[in-house]
Amino acid sequence: MICKHFGICGGCTLPGVPYAEQLARKRKELSRLLGMDVPPVIPSPSESGFRSKIAYVFGNNVMGHYALGSQRIVPIEECPVHHERGNRIAFGLASAFARGASFGETGSIRNLLRHIIVRVTADGREASAMLVVTRNDKSLRGPVKRFLKSPNRPDAFFVNIHPKPGPFMVGEETIKIDGRSHVKEVVGGVSYLVSPTAFFQTNVGAAEILVKLVLEESGPFDFAQGRSARRVLDLYCGSGLFSLHLARAGATVTAIEENRQAIVDAEANVRLNRVPAGQIRFVAVRVEDALSRAAKDPWDAVVLDPPRQGCPPAVLSGIFERIRPARAVYVSCNPDALAKELPVILKTGYRVTRVQPLDMFPHTDHIETVVTFAR
Repeated sequence: MICKHFGICGGCTLPGVPYAEQLARKRKELSRLLGMDVPPVIPSPSESGFRSKIAYVFGNNVMGHYALGSQRIVPIEECPVHHERGNRIAFGLASAFARGASFGETGSIRNLLRHIIVRVTADGREASAMLVVTRNDKSLRGPVKRFLKSPNRPDAFFVNIHPKPGPFMVGEETIKIDGRSHVKEVVGGVSYLVSPTAFFQTNVGAAEILVKLVLEESGPFDFAQGRSARRVLDLYCGSGLFSLHLARAGATVTAIEENRQAIVDAEANVRLNRVPAGQIRFVAVRVEDALSRAAKDPWDAVVLDPPRQGCPPAVLSGIFERIRPARAVYVSCNPDALAKELPVILKTGYRVTRVQPLDMFPHTDHIETVVTFAR
């Protein structure tokens, strides 16, 4: 994959490295961090156009990405890892604003635009766009109207108000301006309604592989001999990526997620996929707060997919010392955090039965890893 911004833009950290070598590097690094030989990294189904969530930052009179290792914004003219429709929408919005006033014009757009976030389904059929701004200002109206009349308009458009500085891309208030409230993504035959502020896997092709791995490791789901359905606790469940597949495989699932919008989406996904009543239950609460109650019930398996910082000590203790399921499937997006937590888990009387890395983000150092623990 060739990109004119390789080496300047900070989005891709392995610019120009052949893909087979990228996978070999990631395997070597994960083996070093975990102190064990790991199997080859499962490649992403696509090396380009795989990002269904597209995000750009505004500033310094441009729209772009941050430069490698800095907060300087590099103007971007192409991004081959993004879905092509997502790029058209983002560049179309930037063009609509540039026609009326530059991003840095005093008293108008300066310090107003923060990000544009686009979600496109893997097949390009549906797309939503969310403009993140510091305040809901009337100077937005003209450019937004021009954009929504253009050929690049998405199926839904939102404005998110985010006045506070900090590392988070979106604020608490989101206003729907036009179109539907969600896009509908399909992963492994299961449909998901995804709202603009909820987390959902960016690489849908790789997400299908990830789901298969989690199902393989949290099973078996063989009920031919009259066994009762396995009880699975799904922690950091998001909008139900694993939960719905587990329920369809026959498990009885309790799913925990702090983000209330994600839980609203998840419950809608249950209805959309006609999952039988009682097969799955979603709870909007912090994982730390849910574990004390969950420890009172027996669980055959726990699936956990924590954020990048990994699991707090209270979560590890709650799972591996109090709940003590026969099996735990840990989906990690941060090998450094996983390497620190691995000895803590093993000291509780668990052993690793499988480690499987998966490449969710080609051309970056990112490594997704599925680790299975048995009691």
